[in-house]
Amino acid sequence: MAIMDIEVRIRGLMMDPATNMPIVVLKDVASDTVMPIWVGIFEANAIAIEIEKVVAPRPMTHDLARNLIQHLNAQLERVVITELRDDTFLAVLWLRQGDEPVTIDARPSDAIALALRADCPIYVSEQVMQTAKLNTTGPPEGPTAEQLRGWLEGLNDEDLGRYKM
Repeated sequence: MAIMDIEVRIRGLMMDPATNMPIVVLKDVASDTVMPIWVGIFEANAIAIEIEKVVAPRPMTHDLARNLIQHLNAQLERVVITELRDDTFLAVLWLRQGDEPVTIDARPSDAIALALRADCPIYVSEQVMQTAKLNTTGPPEGPTAEQLRGWLEGLNDEDLGRYKM
């Protein structure tokens, strides 16, 4: 059986009420499956700035990366969260420069921030989605996987707007 990548969209960006750490909530476009990724405050801010279409007076780091990609005659085709290793998610940027495909290792938060700026799709490998949705990992003092899954799946748009960065 071939392993497929699952397209996801950002369902929301919020603060974990138990740990006060930012969470990017990714949702499978074809189902109700959600997958949380805990990120740092600066990474969450970079994602929030692009979601809210805030224009900075000077290019921020992810804007610079997008501009570099464009000026090197490449395009970001997709980002894929490829692995979950020791409670850390790994991602790959898939670029095309001319006829050449190029892959670059990235942190998921950076990959997501870049994908938003490049308007390209975000994917999660099927294996990561299965692992992350079954064994939702976060800080040890956080809620159990079952509590978190129930909480995330029950979120509505009002809930997601309540946790501003």
